[in-house]
Amino acid sequence: MRPHVKTHKSAQATLLMINAGITKFKCATIAEAEMLAVCGAADVLLAYQPVGPKVKRYISLIKTFQQTQFSCLVDNEQSLNELSAAAVESDLQINVFLDLNLGMNRTGILPNEKALALYQKMHVSKGINAIGLHGYDGHIHDVSLSKRREKWQVGWDAIKSLKDSIVASGLPVPVIVGGGTPTYPFYAEQPEVECSPGTFILWDKGYQNSFEEQDYEIAAVLISRVISILDETKICLDLGHKAVAAENELTKRVSFINAPDARIISQSEEHLVLEMGKDHGFKIGDVLYGLPIHICPTVALYDRAATVIDHKIRGEWAIVSRNRKINI
Repeated sequence: MRPHVKTHKSAQATLLMINAGITKFKCATIAEAEMLAVCGAADVLLAYQPVGPKVKRYISLIKTFQQTQFSCLVDNEQSLNELSAAAVESDLQINVFLDLNLGMNRTGILPNEKALALYQKMHVSKGINAIGLHGYDGHIHDVSLSKRREKWQVGWDAIKSLKDSIVASGLPVPVIVGGGTPTYPFYAEQPEVECSPGTFILWDKGYQNSFEEQDYEIAAVLISRVISILDETKICLDLGHKAVAAENELTKRVSFINAPDARIISQSEEHLVLEMGKDHGFKIGDVLYGLPIHICPTVALYDRAATVIDHKIRGEWAIVSRNRKINI
């Protein structure tokens, strides 16, 4: 397991996983990497390609937290050369994974002969340790388990082919870090893969609806109140764009535990209007409990979360790495 902490961004959640025996983690920002190091994580993959000023920040991170083994991604020769030069200048060996494009089409190199050539150059570049291959297939999110597996298989076959080519060229067997949450069940069947799901720690309504084979319980809930009653069927809540992830279409942003049939009509920065039907019974000030459709960007909207045990608030967790910079 190499869970992705971009879901929770919390030291306390990280420590729960460390105490459960998880030693390897994945993250998206240097702030998240710093949070992990402060928690004592032994192995941290920054699943991002440092560019510009982030190269110096990354070097500073490595020097500051020497008890943690850090690694990062590259997908092109220019970035590899820049990392190599920075490593030599700082008298460091930087651990690097080759980032593969499995169809997400945002970063990564296609897993073909050019990827092999770049990996071979990683192996001989000064100041660089070529660790392995990283592939994220977040574009695969079919509800059908069989269709999801079919699409995943294409990428997995490409990864295995590249791995075999690397070994055939005389290089060590690469470590493989694969997948996110939707394809986690398939990667988990492969003994040589480090799996990097993130959503499982909190889960959300979107994945609960789509991935029935992953039987997790939702552990993050939004509290909202009725602030206005428009007419006999419509109410307004204080749950705007700034309170729940709003990248999905209007009807796929939040679902309510105690109003499951509510239909979202509109949303703005601080307001959410619901069609409730007649005789809904809600009054000004009533609480609705919202389940985010997408929990990861929802968490990043808050600087802290209340912790609830046995129906009582017992404390709070700081969402410390929602900040783009903690110290480094």
